[in-house]
Amino acid sequence: MDLFSHTWSALRTAVAGLAEADFARPSGCTGWLVRDLVCHLVIDAQDVLITLATPERTAPTRDAVTYWEVMGTPPTGDDPLDALVVRLAAAYQEPSLLTFHLDDVGSAAGRAARLADPESRVGTRDQVLTAGDFLSAYVLEWTLHHLDLVAHLPHVAGPPPQGLARSREMLEAIAGAAFPASFSDEDALLVGTGRRAPTDAERTALGAMAGRLPLVLG
Repeated sequence: MDLFSHTWSALRTAVAGLAEADFARPSGCTGWLVRDLVCHLVIDAQDVLITLATPERTAPTRDAVTYWEVMGTPPTGDDPLDALVVRLAAAYQEPSLLTFHLDDVGSAAGRAARLADPESRVGTRDQVLTAGDFLSAYVLEWTLHHLDLVAHLPHVAGPPPQGLARSREMLEAIAGAAFPASFSDEDALLVGTGRRAPTDAERTALGAMAGRLPLVLG
């Protein structure tokens, strides 16, 4: 629960410090500018609010790791929902309106997370999880998107080390194998999710695991 708050706060702080010109730069998400990514974060915050307000009585069907599904192909930016995000982001016209909306909804999502009983059960995507597992799953979401945010903005602070380490653990659990010790947490996440291609040396170190990458999460 604390790590959810820590990673979400760090990501929102990074967005709040962006210059207007930064919003027109590419992000680490294929087909999205930084403004499109920030718009997606607004939708993510709404998802957190909706899920925490959707109680369930049945037993959990997923946990923080099995919440994630591995998709067959990397995103191209042409998916209808991805394209919708681009249109929504453009409708804001001014970055200040977008950051205001993220701060407004994002703050509410953060408060809801702090107030949630981690043992309570919530429903999302036809799944049932404890609130604690749902929020833990989002640590990976925030961390990956924080890496996406700073992909072409080297002057912006990246995700906190604790979030990187926990996200690596979750990705390794999803993969069913550990990344080589020579990989930093950031490199494991970037290579593991296909955000960048491995170098020749990294591919050699990955061995048989290289054939199972990237893990496209959805």
